Parts: sequence; structure tokens; C-alpha cells
Amino acid sequence: MTFEINKSIEILSRTPSVLESLLNGISEEWLKNNEGRNTWSPYDIVGHLIHGEKTDWMPRAKVILSNSGHKTFEPFDRFAQMKKDQERPVEELLKEFKKIRAENLEELRSLQIDEARLLEKGIHPELGEANLKELLSTWVVHDLGHISQITRVMAKQYRSEVGPWIEYLGILKR
Repeated sequence: MTFEINKSIEILSRTPSVLESLLNGISEEWLKNNEGRNTWSPYDIVGHLIHGEKTDWMPRAKVILSNSGHKTFEPFDRFAQMKKDQERPVEELLKEFKKIRAENLEELRSLQIDEARLLEKGIHPELGEANLKELLSTWVVHDLGHISQITRVMAKQYRSEVGPWIEYLGILKR
């Protein structure tokens, strides 16, 4: 599939609703359990997505599209959510994520980015040069990866409960 902004927005705009459907109103065990030491729970992942909305995707797109000679992105703290209030209800987090995502997508649409602008580049502090199309494509895949991660983490909570059916449940073998 070839990148298109409108196709990307199709996915990016749905992520908040997917997460609301999956996580609103479920027990703390589903929300706060993870896969073991140094892994993230669904709750942690929502916090990570919020942090990304505030400091990663659109801020980096703006760096790329700016007229500044300085095109290096600020480093992204992938673990910033762990330093935040861990007692906020997930419903609040999901509302915040939905609001910020809607604002970011509105701003993205307003930029009316053409093919030439998609090829403009910024500098990732670890990975080097990256163009806007790559950044926006990564945003989509990042969302899908974390949706997959959330469902995998949740599935693994019943790993020891499924008995012999474990042989048919590939999600529990990763």
C-alpha cells in the first residue's frame, strides 16, 4: 500500500474510539496487568500515546515543515508516562487522548501537505534523516502496533487458563 495522508487519517482518527471500546469500564486487572518485568500494561500504553500526541508526531512534523535551519527533533522520552499520576481513571486518559488526537489531526489536515512537502526532511536524534512521509507512516504503524500490544497483553492474562487450546492461540506464544 502506498502512503496517502487521507488513508493515514482513516486509521489515526479511529484509534481513540478503538481504545475507548476496548478499555472503558473494564476492571483494574485488565488495565494494570502487564506481561512481566519491564513491560507495559494497557494503562501505560494509553499514557504513552498521550505523551506522543503532545511531544512527538505533530511537533516533529512542524520541525520538518518549518523554515528553520535547525531540523533536529527533540528526543522522545518513551517512558514519560511512568512519571505521571498512575491513579487517574483510564476514562480520563482516554478522553484526553481523544481530544488531543482530534486537535492534531485537524492541524494536520489544515497543513494541506502536497507530495513535495512529504519529502522534506528532519533529523531524528538517533536514526538520522527522515522525511515527513516516513514520520506520518510511522505514526499510523505506531498506533496499530500499540493496539496489537494492548490486546496481546490482555490475552496473556488468561495464558494459564486456556488449557489445551493454547496450541491454537498464537497470540499467547509471542
